[in-house]
Amino acid sequence: MSTYDILAGLFLLAALFLFVNLSYLKLPTSVGLMILALVLSAVVIIVGEIFPEYHLAEKVKEYHYADILYRFVLSVMLFAAGLSVDFKKLGKQFVPVLMLAFLGVLISTFVIGGLLYALLDMMNIELSFMGCLVFGALISSTDPVAITKTLQRFNLSKQLETKITGESMLNGGIAIVLAMILVRIQEYDTINSTTALSDNLLLVLRNVGGGLLLGLFFGWVGYKTLSWVDNDSIEVEVLVTLSLVMTGSYFGNLFNTSPMLIAIVSGLMIANYGQDESEDTALGKYVYRFWKLMQETIAAILFVLIGFEMIVIPLRMDYFAAGFFTVLIVLIARWISVYVPIKLLSSSHAFDKGTVSVLTWGALRGGLPVAVSLSLHNFPGEELIVTLTYTVVVCSVLYQGLTLSPMMKLYRGTHKG
Repeated sequence: MSTYDILAGLFLLAALFLFVNLSYLKLPTSVGLMILALVLSAVVIIVGEIFPEYHLAEKVKEYHYADILYRFVLSVMLFAAGLSVDFKKLGKQFVPVLMLAFLGVLISTFVIGGLLYALLDMMNIELSFMGCLVFGALISSTDPVAITKTLQRFNLSKQLETKITGESMLNGGIAIVLAMILVRIQEYDTINSTTALSDNLLLVLRNVGGGLLLGLFFGWVGYKTLSWVDNDSIEVEVLVTLSLVMTGSYFGNLFNTSPMLIAIVSGLMIANYGQDESEDTALGKYVYRFWKLMQETIAAILFVLIGFEMIVIPLRMDYFAAGFFTVLIVLIARWISVYVPIKLLSSSHAFDKGTVSVLTWGALRGGLPVAVSLSLHNFPGEELIVTLTYTVVVCSVLYQGLTLSPMMKLYRGTHKG
C-alpha cells in the first residue's frame, strides 16, 4: 500500500465517520469518531481471521506512519495551533494561561513520568525513566478542538472560558515540543553513550535553539510576505502559509532542528507580530478558517488512526493493565498540574470557583499524543508507549468525553452567580 492509498483511505473513513456521527449517533465529534474507529478495527480483525486473504491488518502493520506524522501532520497541527493563539485577546488572562500551559506541562510530565516509572517497576515491565518522561510529556497534550466545541454549549464566564481555551491551545505545542526534546536527549545519549550528559544536553539546546531561530525567521518572512498580499487574495495566502509549513519542515530536518518548534513559533509570530490598534492582521479571516478546518480534519483522521492502533499494537495484557492504571495517574497529574499554578497565582489573579475541576476533567486527550507515539519509530519502549497512549486516549475520550457535558451542567448549576 502506497502513501497515497493510506491517505486516501484515512480521508474517506474520516469523512464517512463524521457523516455517520452527525446524521445518526449525534455524539460529540471525538467520542463518535472514536467509537466508529474502534468498531471498524474490530470488524477488520474479525474479517481477517475468517478470510486470511483479506487480512487488512497485516497490510496496515507493514506501513510505518512515522515519517508522514513527524514531518507533515505534527507540523500542520502545531502551525494551526500557533496561528489560533492571539496574545492580545487573552488580555489580563495572558499570565495565568501561560503559567497553566507551561508550568502545568512541566509538572504533569514529571509527575506522570515518576509515577509511571514506579508502577512499571512494580509490574516488572521495562521502560527507562527517560521513556517514562517522553510518555508523560506527549500525554500531557490536550485536545483544544474537543474542549472548545464542548464549551461553546455552556454559558461559562468569559474569564473562565478564556483560561480554558487559551491553555488548551498552548499546552499541546509545549507538550509535544518537550516530548521531542526528551526524545532527542535519549537519542543523543544512546548514540554518544561515552559522551558526558552535559555535552548531549548542549546538542539538544542547539537543536532547540536552531528550531526557535528558524521559526522566528520563517515567521518573519511569512508575515512580511503576507503583509504585501491583499487579504481578499485567499488562494495566495493559503498557498503562502502551506509552503511556509512545508519549507520549515524541510529545513528543520536539513539542519537537524525541530520541525514542530519551527511550525508553532512561525504560527505564533504570524498571528501576533505587527498587529496595530485596529487589529489588522497579516491573514484574512477565511485563511484562519482554512487552518482551523485543516486542524479539525487532521484531528478527525488521527481519531481514525487511534482505532487502527488496535490492529497495530501488540496484544499484551500486562501492557494494557499498566495502561488502565496509567489512566488514573494521568488524571492525578493533570489535577496537580492545574492546582499548583492556580495556587501560586491566586494572590494576584482571580479564578472562578471550580476552575481546577473544570480544567482537570475537561482535559480530553486527542490526536496529538497518538501522532507523537506513532512517530517514535525505533525508540526504546516504542510498543509500550504506543499501548499506554492508546489506552489513555481511548478512556479519556470515551469516559471523560461522555461525562463532560453532565459535569459542566453540574458545575453551572452549582456556581450560578
